[in-house]
Amino acid sequence: MSSKVLVGMSGGVDSTISAKLLLDEGYAVEGVYMKLHNSPGYHEIHLKRAQKAAAQLNVRLHVLDLQERFNEKVFNPFVETYKEGRTPNPCALCNRNLKFGAMMEFADSIGADFLATGHYLRHDGTYLIQAEDDTKDQSYFLFYIDKAIIPRLIFPLGERKKSDIKALAASIEGLESFASQAESSEICFVETTYTDILKEYVNVDEAGEVLDQEGRVIGTHKGYMHYTIGKRKGFTVHGAHDPHFVLKILPQTNQIVVGKRHELDTRTVTLEHLNMFDERSSFDTTVKLRYRSRSVPCHVDISGDAAIVQLKEPVYGIASGQAAVCYEGNRLLGGGWIV
Repeated sequence: MSSKVLVGMSGGVDSTISAKLLLDEGYAVEGVYMKLHNSPGYHEIHLKRAQKAAAQLNVRLHVLDLQERFNEKVFNPFVETYKEGRTPNPCALCNRNLKFGAMMEFADSIGADFLATGHYLRHDGTYLIQAEDDTKDQSYFLFYIDKAIIPRLIFPLGERKKSDIKALAASIEGLESFASQAESSEICFVETTYTDILKEYVNVDEAGEVLDQEGRVIGTHKGYMHYTIGKRKGFTVHGAHDPHFVLKILPQTNQIVVGKRHELDTRTVTLEHLNMFDERSSFDTTVKLRYRSRSVPCHVDISGDAAIVQLKEPVYGIASGQAAVCYEGNRLLGGGWIV
């Protein structure tokens, strides 16, 4: 009897081809489409694509309405984090709570042995491993998943390149249209800018003061939620000749602190709410502090649910609320949230 695998099907080329590859390997495949947010028109488009893919592949497609859980675990924290003057990472929260939380629960409910998605990464049963295609690697966003489920995960695209996936789709009768679809946005519920989302819930356009490091008022800004650490535009500094960057955000007083680029230099990072796949408490490794940044050599000291990361070279513009993810070579050791 074939092993049963539940495939998260979003209507995109990656999840569609993942299902196709698993069918070719002999798995009994069922798909699931998750309704996570209520962006106007989004599900009408993407669910239709997922249904078309499932019909073409002759697999059953379940539809889960998880909007209430998404709001509680992902969307509301997204809004609150910006209100706190921090920068959220909703994809990592969504992966833990929805895509590898609620979806795994549903996999259990239908007796599936495995859960598969179209993410670009790999694993060895214990650790997540970066994808073969390093330009598409998504391991950073999965650092927060429950390590207990790793042996039951399948990532069919981990050894493949995006260009090959599109070429494969183009070669399969009935799936050609998936090869030419536009790439999905990085944050699925943000169609334009994050401030457009926030405007529906809070006043983001309340003008405030710009301070220097000594607390002197040196300019004005258009509302603190428009800024993230390291941003250099969108505020006024009186009489400034050199570029200024956001160093700190003070939500209680609707102020931002700015300074020269070298003042963004950080060598010590504090993490909270750790999720580690490795058992060591003190070790040298590398850390990635933003998705598109390179990994930086560091030393990590863990104490309970927190860690101190000593960077061996300066990093500029580290933002509170973002994820810091540790790697040893291409193996993900775990990570935490920047305080």
